[in-house]
Amino acid sequence: MITFEERNGKILLVYLPEQGDVAWLDKKLESDGEYTLAFTFSVRLNDVVPVEDEDLDEDTRRFTIGSIQGDYQSIRSDVLGTKHDVLIGTEIRLQRKVFIAERNISIFWRIDELSHEQIIVGGDRPGAIPAVEFKRLLAEFPNSGEMRLFSYARVTRVLREYMQTMSDAEKKLAEHYERRARQRAQNASIEQVRLPAANALEIEKFSFVRDRLAEMLNEAESYDEATWQRTVADLFLLLFPQYVAVLQKVRIKESYSRTDKITNRELDMALVSANGTMDVLEIKKPFSHGLMSTGKYRDNHVPLRELSGTVMQVEKYLFYLSKLGRDGEKSVTDAHRSQLPEGLEIRITNPKAFILSGRDGNSNSQQNFDFEFVRRKYSNVVDIITYDDLLRRLDNILAALRDRTDRPSPLVETASGVAQATIPADGVDDTSTLPDEHHPLAQEPS
Repeated sequence: MITFEERNGKILLVYLPEQGDVAWLDKKLESDGEYTLAFTFSVRLNDVVPVEDEDLDEDTRRFTIGSIQGDYQSIRSDVLGTKHDVLIGTEIRLQRKVFIAERNISIFWRIDELSHEQIIVGGDRPGAIPAVEFKRLLAEFPNSGEMRLFSYARVTRVLREYMQTMSDAEKKLAEHYERRARQRAQNASIEQVRLPAANALEIEKFSFVRDRLAEMLNEAESYDEATWQRTVADLFLLLFPQYVAVLQKVRIKESYSRTDKITNRELDMALVSANGTMDVLEIKKPFSHGLMSTGKYRDNHVPLRELSGTVMQVEKYLFYLSKLGRDGEKSVTDAHRSQLPEGLEIRITNPKAFILSGRDGNSNSQQNFDFEFVRRKYSNVVDIITYDDLLRRLDNILAALRDRTDRPSPLVETASGVAQATIPADGVDDTSTLPDEHHPLAQEPS
């Protein structure tokens, strides 16, 4: 059993074996000089606190692992195996679950792997992780059941490529393609059923995308970053038919970040339209938190670093693309010729970007209100879409398509047997096909 104490400004780790005596640990320290308890705390012989006369339990061992520094409990880096000492606010009571997750996973060692900065939890130091957010991290750390489900999902993800088992969403797409093939084979003279059939196919397509995306969001942790991006990019092409290809790992050269040499840049993804123009696509894996801060700065929620950093990144990409020139366009075309329709040449003309990132389902109304200001600020060059927003747009499109399908067909058969379109009394034919730039998903939500 591991507990913690404070004595004379020192932080002590208290170890009491659950079975047997502590003699084995004493021998280990004497022979090796150190030992790691619970795969997390590396204690050394000179960290041992001498057993005092008032200590009745001689099987208990105490080790000095840190000290009190103002409003923080400082745990030494050599104890936790981190690059810097870990500072934990005094408002957080030290206990085993603060340091160790299920299956003896060292929490601070995992965090330290992802960052080069000193880990500070609680208190009021700049850059500190708020205590409430750290507690939420501890609560959301995967347990044994989640780890098992995660491994099952990863295995299923691999086997799905080779076995006949398919999810309902994938079956819907297969059925959609079969119906479309049969529709093409039908006699084109039955003109009066063309629009209802097209609407039905559109409903099937958007239903598949909506169901597949919802399914992926429920299993997001089972995807690695690359697989997630590729799968969502394929769905993106179904949603935005003006694009005919998604290019992966697009390399470009620029001489603006450093004037003394040429710098190579790599775009994760780029979209190519039917006429060859290229835009940027940035897809991030979703997280349960939103894109705006939980706290306020001068009574405003501000963008989290993930969002502001991504916007800055894509704006630079757009700038570099606009400076490529004809040679740069030719270089990108030649590098990705196999991914493009035959004869299509890439042209870069006022490129824009799509950012698909984050969730907003757990955000409050004030956070969503402030997020709209951020989104509209960049809307002239960057379309920022959350995964929940994308689901809402799909729901609205499906509702509109189903409503249109339920209406009487605008095509009626005349006495001569020739189908003619009926135009509403106001003279506007609302059944015409929208151009790509007016695709429903390209509109801002009301």
